[in-house]
Amino acid sequence: MKVKLLSALNDNNVDVAQTSSQRQLAVTIFAIAGEFDQNLPLNLCLILDRSGSMHGQPIKTVIQAVEGLIDRLKVGDRISVVAFSGTAEVIIPNQAIEDPESIKSQIKSKLSASGGTVIAEGLELGITELMKGTRGAVSQAFLLTDGHGESGLRIWKWDIGRDDNKRCLKLAQKAAKLNLTINTFGFGNSWNQDLLEKIADVGGGTLAHIEHPEQAVEQFSRLFGRIQSIGLTNAYLLLSLVPNVRLAELKPIAQVAPETIELPVESEADGSFAVRLGDLMQDVERVVLANIYLGQLPEGKQAIAHLQIRYDDPLVNEEGLLSPLVPVYADVVRAYQPASNPQVQQSILALAKYRQTQLAEAKLQQGDRTGAATMLQTAAKTALQIGDKGAATVLQTSATRLQAGEELSDADLKKTRIASKTVLQEY
Repeated sequence: MKVKLLSALNDNNVDVAQTSSQRQLAVTIFAIAGEFDQNLPLNLCLILDRSGSMHGQPIKTVIQAVEGLIDRLKVGDRISVVAFSGTAEVIIPNQAIEDPESIKSQIKSKLSASGGTVIAEGLELGITELMKGTRGAVSQAFLLTDGHGESGLRIWKWDIGRDDNKRCLKLAQKAAKLNLTINTFGFGNSWNQDLLEKIADVGGGTLAHIEHPEQAVEQFSRLFGRIQSIGLTNAYLLLSLVPNVRLAELKPIAQVAPETIELPVESEADGSFAVRLGDLMQDVERVVLANIYLGQLPEGKQAIAHLQIRYDDPLVNEEGLLSPLVPVYADVVRAYQPASNPQVQQSILALAKYRQTQLAEAKLQQGDRTGAATMLQTAAKTALQIGDKGAATVLQTSATRLQAGEELSDADLKKTRIASKTVLQEY
């Protein structure tokens, strides 16, 4: 399995007379299978909410979705299942797939709904189970909940008890360091969208919304198809800038495909930067956008950066592999004319849609309904520019409701968040 790495600037020409020029650098990364490469074994942990609110049809449809996944697992794959409510327990310990029907039978008998929602305990047990089967495999968790998690009690300046949400984020960070990917599923419309988005973003995974129980099978199946295509794991984008070129200070790097995620940047000892990408899928593009500033540069074709991917290949049990170094060039010209790249412009607009929606949510939380509606309308127009009609409809509907003096329901807020992060028409 190899890495494909491509790069492009939104405008390849730079005015030699300018003391500072801003550019967006789009980096596209995906795995390419060789002639004899096989699919990697999966090490899958399902971390499932069985609190009282999941009773009845919700838990039945989740069991259906889980059974569908188990039927798609192959010999050599591994499965574990953790259930949580007020406490958490391992109902299927990490094991190789040998008797799928027995596993399904145990899940049916043990996954009954009652009690509260302590997500962190489930997440902690799930990580422990995943760690038992990581060798030579793609390790992924599906975390499903319909609740918020339980907050610790605070009296004046003392914390009494543990805050479930804070523990969840710390566990997601731990999982990423252990090369485990966490995908989150919000079930219904009462789940904590900030928490589940952060867990997925930090854990290198995907946030999905199961608004109605009957969508569970489809959403599980869609995401399972994606993780089956993973070819390489623990990937990092390594970015080295030449003197007189720097990253923007605020939110310099973001992923824009397949979902939009703000990516943290780590500084390396040699002055370069490392950005964790996590798992790389075969022939499914991961697109990352870096916001850079170029100081005054000499005339001519100038190398402004070098790119490389560091990754693990579980198929051959090798870690810390490096792709060939790829230079990024800009044409520094005296008679400047823009040389715009339409594909990079699409990526810029995808990121703008996400950030405009974030601003709208912030304004709504501050009580500025008019400002929120305006920003949502702007985000809807941006979505239309990139051909994302599904997101445009969701964003404009929310804007119209605010303008009519209506409150946005929990369902509206969830749909708005998902629309900001993904291209809805793909699904």
